[in-house]
Amino acid sequence: MSQTQVSAEFLQAFSEAWNRHDIDALMSFMADDCEFHAVAGPDLLGRSFKGREAVREGFQLAWQTFPDAAWLDGTHFVHGNRGVSECTFSGTKADGTRIEARMVDVFTFRDGKIAVKNAYRKERPPVSHAGN
Repeated sequence: MSQTQVSAEFLQAFSEAWNRHDIDALMSFMADDCEFHAVAGPDLLGRSFKGREAVREGFQLAWQTFPDAAWLDGTHFVHGNRGVSECTFSGTKADGTRIEARMVDVFTFRDGKIAVKNAYRKERPPVSHAGN
């Protein structure tokens, strides 16, 4: 385990960068050889992005798919080199399809950075308006 510890406050700041849609801030939290496993995709882990440039593109896909994407009501915990963030994802696609579902990110940390971000979201039909 690394000497540099990550805290719940670190994950809260990471979450705040997601809600600002601030890709440069997000990438400052990521290790050089980082991985991101998205909520959906063809593989067991969804769609995987490996390396800084691929992860950057994967993160930006969230905002391209859901221009109003928000991660709300976040709670975070860290234990050693692992951590979890839980929140409500909310977003509307270009076709008007609105998603609201609980989700978690499971993290692996190395040297004070996020080495792996593995995202999971409840499978739920689109909602007709907020609060369903």
